[in-house]
Amino acid sequence: MSERRPVKGKLYLIPVALGGEDVLSVIPPVTLDTARKLRTFITENVKSARSFLKAVGHPVPIQRIAFHVLDEHTRDVGPLLSLLLSGEDCGLMSEAGCPAVADPGAALVRRAHEAGVVVVPLAGPSSILLALMASGMNGQRFAFHGYLPVDRTERARKLSELEVLAASATQIFIETPYRNMSLLQSVLEHCRGDTRLCIAADLTQPTESVATRSIAEWKQKPPALDRRLAVYLLTRQET
Repeated sequence: MSERRPVKGKLYLIPVALGGEDVLSVIPPVTLDTARKLRTFITENVKSARSFLKAVGHPVPIQRIAFHVLDEHTRDVGPLLSLLLSGEDCGLMSEAGCPAVADPGAALVRRAHEAGVVVVPLAGPSSILLALMASGMNGQRFAFHGYLPVDRTERARKLSELEVLAASATQIFIETPYRNMSLLQSVLEHCRGDTRLCIAADLTQPTESVATRSIAEWKQKPPALDRRLAVYLLTRQET
């Protein structure tokens, strides 16, 4: 008689709050219910994951929940995949927003598909899509580029490339909060005055602000973005 293989677990992609807002008001009930049922989580940041589960009222004491780290330093997702292959249902969580989008969790999702593990995406806030929705820019054609180069010369070159592409599709990028002002300075310095820039900051939070203006207009009154979570969008035409 052949040995029975364990039923594979499912990988649930659980969006979390973007930060600072009431978790129960921004996460759909079905996502909350799923998170409460799971006992094993793969997360970019254990501290933020624990805070999220406490906020949603997970019925199991936090110390009895298993957390496994998958962050930018993770080189091998094999042990994490093994949890799923052994039959364990797991929740994948980013530090903020949707997992596997501008997030190291994508590596595990890819391996899960290759291994025949069922991947279940759940609804929740995405700063990228919220910013696009609110920008007034082309929502039919857009591209997300993640973080731009830190080196000033390379960043200027990349911005020139994005400005050309922005004539036919909205170009979206992000930056770590402490480098926001440096990035904004580069955008204002290297982009044309009639190029339109949307800055969406602190989305879903009480301090939320979204504004789309020309580069020339932003130069007259640049925003204060230090330490704020922001998404940037460029376009070269009205849509």
